[in-house]
Amino acid sequence: MTTDYDSLSFDRLGHASVRIETDDNTVIYIDPWSEVLDSEPKDADIVFVTHDDFDHYDPDAIEAVATSDSTIAVYDAVDTTDLDFDVVDLPLEGERTVDGITVRTIPAYNDPEGEHVDEDGTPFHAEGEVIGLLLTVDNTTVFFSSDTDFLDHHRSVTTDVFIPPIGGHFTMDRREAAEFAQHIDPEIVLPVHYDTFEPIETDADAFVSDLEDADIRVELF
Repeated sequence: MTTDYDSLSFDRLGHASVRIETDDNTVIYIDPWSEVLDSEPKDADIVFVTHDDFDHYDPDAIEAVATSDSTIAVYDAVDTTDLDFDVVDLPLEGERTVDGITVRTIPAYNDPEGEHVDEDGTPFHAEGEVIGLLLTVDNTTVFFSSDTDFLDHHRSVTTDVFIPPIGGHFTMDRREAAEFAQHIDPEIVLPVHYDTFEPIETDADAFVSDLEDADIRVELF
């Protein structure tokens, strides 16, 4: 389902893969994954990648959505030697301009003292392994937090569109994501990263209800 906000159209292709299209037909993909693509659209102007988990960095999916003219922007900790494209490196924390789009990168990880750790107590996503993306597209801000917990430095984020994971286990769950959303108070929330695998099954309708009670618009796009 497509969700529109201002001049942007958003599609959750599945899992955490998102497609954004502007009024002037600029097409942006974030973390495309082959498992959720049902075609090879080859319509991307820009592809962003936030980290090297197989369900976020997938060279075959990038090949499926990109053309020879596409710009591929990837977190610089990701080994992209198997990618047959020139790559724009994105820092752990900082700001870049990618084809006219302002990109602020924000560290994303699981709190080592929190619940989202493996049997050895190691965070599923350690500090330095993942970035979130705060994009400014057609004067609209879009925050794709990627695989993370709700962390102290997130409290300073302001955005129109918030795209958080809500499935839990590997990332924040729906309750943490609702707290995150209530704190930063976006215009619209578009949740991702849930119901793909058994460990991240969640009650998305309850997430919607929780934020409706807080007068925040949510779309299960």
